[in-house]
Amino acid sequence: MIEGKIVDITGVSSGIGARTAELARAQGADVIGIDINEPAVPMDFIKADLSSEAEIASLARRLPERIDALCNIAGLSGKVGAARTLAVNFYGLRLLSETLAPQIREGGTVVNTASIAGFGWRANLERAKALVAIPGMPDTAATASNVGVADAECYPISKEALLLWTYKAAHDPVFKTRGIRVNAISPGPVETPILREFRDVLGDERVDSDITRVGRAGIPGDVAPVILFLCSDAARWINGANIAVDGGLEGSILSELMNF
Repeated sequence: MIEGKIVDITGVSSGIGARTAELARAQGADVIGIDINEPAVPMDFIKADLSSEAEIASLARRLPERIDALCNIAGLSGKVGAARTLAVNFYGLRLLSETLAPQIREGGTVVNTASIAGFGWRANLERAKALVAIPGMPDTAATASNVGVADAECYPISKEALLLWTYKAAHDPVFKTRGIRVNAISPGPVETPILREFRDVLGDERVDSDITRVGRAGIPGDVAPVILFLCSDAARWINGANIAVDGGLEGSILSELMNF
């Protein structure tokens, strides 16, 4: 369903990004990988730091004039602190998407990798709105201080902002006037190198509890096909949606919170 499409994938050097690139290439897509680290597998690749406004601008100039899909998979666990986590997980992702919008073909798509950790955006709506309302690539250290984003909470907060922006972006003229769909996926715990960092940030009890709820942790191969489905024309009527790819974790949490 994605044969012949040009698909840009951030976070391509490990985990979900690496598996998404592998599967996309196997399905006949032309993949351009983007990461701060070199991938282990040879591919068309551009090294870029997505926390840098200048590097995002340079990256856009190096990418093709016509892109079919942008898969925003790069992300940080929060272990490096609020400033850099917000810069990569939300502000850099948003800036890259908006910068590339003119290069994404009409009817193309943006797929954001959020997380079950962003589940609480409704309860924290005002904070998420405050983060989304700040344009461009702000001084993220000052933003974290002003909005009240502590290092210990920065990962889920970055994903809360990303989910809120995904819903808004689907109706933003930057994307909507050209028929560009903007969607998100929310994985649960996935066996990737970053999972070890989540244990440091969130604690073993939280991670193990989430895994126990659904029976096992996911693997990148559980998530990549859903990302590529959203890139395909088969998903042409899906827009402004967040798809839980978590083995049923969100359903378990909802049933507990709402007592049904």
